[in-house]
Order: sequence, then structure tokens, then C-alpha cells
Amino acid sequence: MAQQTGGVLVIVPAWNEERNVGNTVREILETDPAYSVVVVDDGSTDDTARVAREAGARVIPLPFNMGVGGAMRTGFTYAQRHGYARAIQVDADGQHNPRDIAAVLSGLEHADISIGARFADVGQYEAKGPRRWAMVFLAGVLSRVAKTRLTDVTSGFRAANQRAIDQYVRYYPAEYLGDTVDSLVSAIHSGLTVTQVPVAMRPRVHGKPSQSPVGASIYLLRSVFALSLALMRGSRVRSEVSA
Repeated sequence: MAQQTGGVLVIVPAWNEERNVGNTVREILETDPAYSVVVVDDGSTDDTARVAREAGARVIPLPFNMGVGGAMRTGFTYAQRHGYARAIQVDADGQHNPRDIAAVLSGLEHADISIGARFADVGQYEAKGPRRWAMVFLAGVLSRVAKTRLTDVTSGFRAANQRAIDQYVRYYPAEYLGDTVDSLVSAIHSGLTVTQVPVAMRPRVHGKPSQSPVGASIYLLRSVFALSLALMRGSRVRSEVSA
């Protein structure tokens, strides 16, 4: 892939997504052939890398599973080194509609980070019980931190301009929920601005995420813990920036 002086990089983190990633890559390229697509193969043990490459993506293989945060930091590093002006995450499982990429990118016209929000009066995405409580709680706290209304701070459908790409390369956490909550808090406390754009999510074509009551309760506890760490880290970052 040639060196860029602008353009859009679509980063697709993928772990054992051989049944979904090929169609996702093809949909992205059909939406706009000008998009560059990089699939970060996060230590998959199936044919994710081969399928993504055959679909037209550049593949960056990781030697072992690092999680979404580690995969995204790899993607942002690639974007920075190749001079992309904007980068956007699109999940390999097909839930992010490539037709909405342009809409999410449009948020960068007045902010450094643009979130494709599931809870913004578009589509029929639902989360119930503890998982929904966690999302509402996180959105309320992050809205106050960002000084703007945010409804879906755990969405992975996010775009970044050059300033945000540089920030993510400096700090993009890999722990559970850190890639969404902690990275946002750190970016905001570093002076970056955030907005959201309403999008409709699609169901996975293959495979199902865990939605058990126990899993949802654990999600709630981890959310509160992740936010607490994020706020402490964010305060430290803000102090360092002010110094």
C-alpha cells in the first residue's frame, strides 16, 4: 500500500472472523473504492487473514491475541506512519454498516473523534438489564467529561482525525473496555473534542456474542471499574498537559 498524503484508512480488527471478514471488506470497498482497508488479524487461529487478503484488504498479522485495543493501536500506528488524514474502525462481524462510514466521518468536520451511536433514535438496537444500565451510566459520565451529549460511548464504530490518530498512537489501552471508555477519557483530557452521529447497527451474520445474565452483570462491574481507572488516568494526563 502506497504512502498517503491524506485519505481514509478503514481499520478492521478481527479475531477468528473467517466467516464474516471477507464480506465486510468487500462491502467497504464497494461503498467507496477510495477507502484503504487494513485488517488487523488479532492472533486468529482460523483463516481470517487469508479470507481478508483475498477480499482485497491489506492484512497486518499479530503473533497472538492482544484484544481490540491492541489491534486498534496497531491500526492507528499504521495510519500515522502512512500519512492518513482520517481513520475509522469497522468491526469484522458485519454489525457496522459500511454505508454509514461517510456519515461517521462527517462528524470530523467539527470534532476530533466521531462516534457512530446506536442509541440516537436511529435503528432498533437494544441492550437490556445490567448491560443497558452500564451503557447509560457510562454515557452519562462521559457526557459530563466531554461537555457534550453522548449516548453510546462503548461503540466501536468510531472515526479519528490526524490529531486523534496521533493521540491514539501515544496511548490506546488494551484492557477490557479500555479501548472505548479509557481511550475516550484520555483523548478528552488531552484536549480533543468528541461528537456522535446516529447509526443503525446490524445483527451478526455468523456467531453470537454472549448475552447471558451473568455475562451482563460482569459487564456492569467491569464498566464501573474501567471508568474509575479511566478517570484517574485522565486526571493524570490533564495534569501533565497543564504542566
